Amino acid sequence: MTKSFDVSVVGLYILDILGRPVSEIPSGGNVEFIDEIRLTVAGTAGGTVVDLAKLGLNCQAIGAVGEDEKADFVLNHMTKTGIDCRLMRQVQGVETSATILNVRANGERPALHCRGASDHFDVSDDILADVLDCKFLHLGGTGLLAKLDGEPSRKLLQSAKEAGCITTWDLVGAGPDTWKFVEPLLSFIDYFVPSIEEAEILSGVAGVEENVKFFQDRGVECCVLTMGAEGSMIAHGASRVHIPVYDIEVVDTTGCGDAYTAGLIAGLADGRSLLECGHLATASASLVASGLGSNAGIINREQTEAAMVAWRAT
Repeated sequence: MTKSFDVSVVGLYILDILGRPVSEIPSGGNVEFIDEIRLTVAGTAGGTVVDLAKLGLNCQAIGAVGEDEKADFVLNHMTKTGIDCRLMRQVQGVETSATILNVRANGERPALHCRGASDHFDVSDDILADVLDCKFLHLGGTGLLAKLDGEPSRKLLQSAKEAGCITTWDLVGAGPDTWKFVEPLLSFIDYFVPSIEEAEILSGVAGVEENVKFFQDRGVECCVLTMGAEGSMIAHGASRVHIPVYDIEVVDTTGCGDAYTAGLIAGLADGRSLLECGHLATASASLVASGLGSNAGIINREQTEAAMVAWRAT
């Protein structure tokens, strides 16, 4: 059956307001000068869908924003990037989810977050068929989607599998209550893409191999763990593929996980091996890390492929 979209990206859509370098917040009403301020579409859905579109995939965005100036930026930017936004809902009387990120010179990024409209969205029955009109369905942001978390997410992923979609999943951060939302989803996730730190919080066990086993035992087909300076591990059954990091100058790691997921999906859509998917994912994340914000660095697929080839050769 022919699908209208390569990817449906469901979940957390955020406006990020980033500044760097921030050494400290000025006292009182004083002013400090910094080098750069940017606005970006972010979140485990928003950042991923923008990078996917830049990598040449036909995408639709499914989530919520408010009816404010932040929503105008988010929707306009995604539309200009070629993303179909017809299933994005605007929630009356609620702010668009947003984060202020003070990026330090060493790359640390303490954040102030307003949960906003993403807490007021779910995939209702009247749009489910349109949401599932895709080859890949990515759910991003579990734990920060108050209305979608839990049984609605389980139903969505099960429906996606029944519709023949390949499912991918990530979150923006794990807390003590996140596991109860994640556990029912695992048997419906084909590619499970948290960081090792998030995986360890969810599982309660330490170590890469231990976490691979933990999640595979609970139904995950392919466990993909990003590991910071240690690169990433893609575990499919008994197969293990380790992809090292590239030697780059890191400016800001905001959105690197979202970019990694986008590169992984793009590689899978091409039918590439897991090793080659991992390298395209790593190149995408590396480009984002080279600038400020979750959509920094990536221009298009040709540029990303060329950077990957150059970095792998060093």
